[in-house]
Amino acid sequence: MASPLQARVLGAGPTGALTALALTEAGWRVSLHDPLTAEQLSQRNRAYAFSYSSRRLLERLGLWSEMESELVPFRRLELRDCGAGVGLAFSAADRGRRPAIPASASITPNDAIGWIGQHGPIQHRLLQRLTDDPAAELHLGAGFAAASDPLIVPELVVAADGPDSPTRSRLGLGQWSMAYGQACLTVQVELRGCADDEAWELLRPEGPFAVLPLGEGRFQLVWSAPQARCRQLESLPDVAFLDALAGALPEKLQPDALLDRPRAFPVALQLARRLHRGGTVLVGESGHRCHPVGGQGLNLCWRDVEVLHRLARRVAAGRLEPARLGGAYARRRWIDLMLTLAATDLLVRLFSNRHPLLLPLRRLGVRSLARFGALRRLALGAMSDGPCPAMRRAPE
Repeated sequence: MASPLQARVLGAGPTGALTALALTEAGWRVSLHDPLTAEQLSQRNRAYAFSYSSRRLLERLGLWSEMESELVPFRRLELRDCGAGVGLAFSAADRGRRPAIPASASITPNDAIGWIGQHGPIQHRLLQRLTDDPAAELHLGAGFAAASDPLIVPELVVAADGPDSPTRSRLGLGQWSMAYGQACLTVQVELRGCADDEAWELLRPEGPFAVLPLGEGRFQLVWSAPQARCRQLESLPDVAFLDALAGALPEKLQPDALLDRPRAFPVALQLARRLHRGGTVLVGESGHRCHPVGGQGLNLCWRDVEVLHRLARRVAAGRLEPARLGGAYARRRWIDLMLTLAATDLLVRLFSNRHPLLLPLRRLGVRSLARFGALRRLALGAMSDGPCPAMRRAPE
């Protein structure tokens, strides 16, 4: 009997933990390593937007049914170009029927536009599933450097160790990087005037501003602005911050209370020059990073996991040599990555200004989306399933 395929995953955040689960589902034995403990990994106070591409992967891995209770669906998305004074609303009906959704999935095409989930419960569930998985070994905290067996050289090493990936640096895999003049401030608040199944994307001259529902009148705000402005907002007392927030939101949205302290972090566009070297592949933010506009970040990372999962199944079935997995993964990821990074960058550059020559073009674009259902379905499909779902799917 052949020995099982071995993989080592470096980084146990949501992307690294999901990668480990995807590999065990594909028939591999996996060790997961992170210098943080399980408790520390679950402590981040932030929320993620989940699209249909992420739901499809969770369905395939048998995780959706247990994670769905942690997620808040939104069925309406208000898009406002605040500089040009135009806007429109996407509804769940604008998704239409997408061929990227497997017939076997329990997805109905009009049940939601997307879902919002908080980091802590999601991270906890992923790590708990790995703890219960006999094909997975967790080396977290003080034991992160330990290997399951020092004599075993894994067929695959997955670097999911973040945008400052030490693995990428150690392998000499350079990256293209472009810092935006903006930073991103995140905070959770209580709001009036916004339904619990409604999200907002405000394209403001100082930067995009997302309002994401967490249920029961609570919302995660992702506020992009010049770095000096974000630092100033971060330092304000609660009352002064709420006043500044009220001035930035549409009049119908009224903030009542802060639920945590605002935290600002720089935003940048990053892309590794190579996504693999030998038996090591870069997954998630170790390989790429985009502006948070449109909530594409985690979904783009999890599309990495989807492609790696399909290829790992082919290796386990004997239809792909383990040594060729890294190259196959990189080839299948480039187009999706390039298109998504280019699209988010274009949105920021096009809308984060008051340039008089761009305002008529922006009004025309938003009004065309509002008028033509086919354009809304195209735009929402790209946000939900990625810009090229057919091209990123590896055959099984």
